[in-house]
Amino acid sequence: MRKALYLMLALSLVMAIVSGCSDDSTDASTNGEEKNVELKIGHILTPDSHYQVMIDEMTKIADEKSGGTIKITSFPQSQLGDEIKMIQAARSGTISMFVTGQAALENTVKEYEIFDIPYLFDNLEQANEVLAGDVGKKYLEMLEEHQLIGLGWLTAMERNVFSDKEIKDVSDMKGLKLRVMQAPGYVETYKAFGAQPTPMAYSEVYMSLQQGVVNGGDISPDQFMNDRFSEVAKYYNLTKSHYLPALLVMSQKQWDDLSDNQREILQEAADAGLKKGIEFYAQAYDESLENAEKDGVKIVETDLSGFKEKADETHDSLIKSIPDGQSLYDEIQAAKSK
Repeated sequence: MRKALYLMLALSLVMAIVSGCSDDSTDASTNGEEKNVELKIGHILTPDSHYQVMIDEMTKIADEKSGGTIKITSFPQSQLGDEIKMIQAARSGTISMFVTGQAALENTVKEYEIFDIPYLFDNLEQANEVLAGDVGKKYLEMLEEHQLIGLGWLTAMERNVFSDKEIKDVSDMKGLKLRVMQAPGYVETYKAFGAQPTPMAYSEVYMSLQQGVVNGGDISPDQFMNDRFSEVAKYYNLTKSHYLPALLVMSQKQWDDLSDNQREILQEAADAGLKKGIEFYAQAYDESLENAEKDGVKIVETDLSGFKEKADETHDSLIKSIPDGQSLYDEIQAAKSK
């Protein structure tokens, strides 16, 4: 009897020790070292673009704040595929993050077509201010039902027409074959201007312009210079019809694999990187126009009055094609006036 009692007491003591060790192990798992995370991020622009500047800053800060447990490797110039392929890969969880222009996400989130409406914003600064507020947050949250996490807006990019002829006013657009983004708002806008929007892979534009297949296209000043279009187009016309927002997006699956602490660190790093990218783009905008002039390109201060009149003709049809389009449009207009 006494032996049985001793045995029961010994067993209870062992169980208590094991239970205590188990509790300590749980605490160590929660409060101890983080697991190492390796994240891949892709984009389509050059290594000297504002996309890469943003990524480099984010990478540095994430590494520092995480004590080296978060490593980010970047793949510029479509090494992970074009924007559509990267979106699909992120949704399936095979890549971690990507930077993209908003238009590439329209097949995923149709509401994003609202940003294709011409002259939606008055200038670059206004576009960025709206995106930084509640309106921008709303559109980032729309990504969540598509297995994506919007980490933030980079910058809107001013789209202007580069061409083989000077565009002083909207009448100069008549008959021009222009490679523009194949988003409904862009195509309809340039048709309204009198041009002929011409479908073409971006990689083919340089040679097509050189050979006279097209007269030009629409592009941001920095990309105009980074991709050497100043060699084949001697006019850069400030038509300012669209401000294309860029954003940083992460795979929902890979976001969920991070700890709470790692998610917080990554978001802080993203915020800092996005801020630096916006500042870099603003500086690169001015420098690109200056460098274009040095290359012999004429920067044309186009009369926008006729462009805006023609653009107004597209608004109703474009708004009606977007889910809850009128409400979304009104919301942006209200945010502009704040």
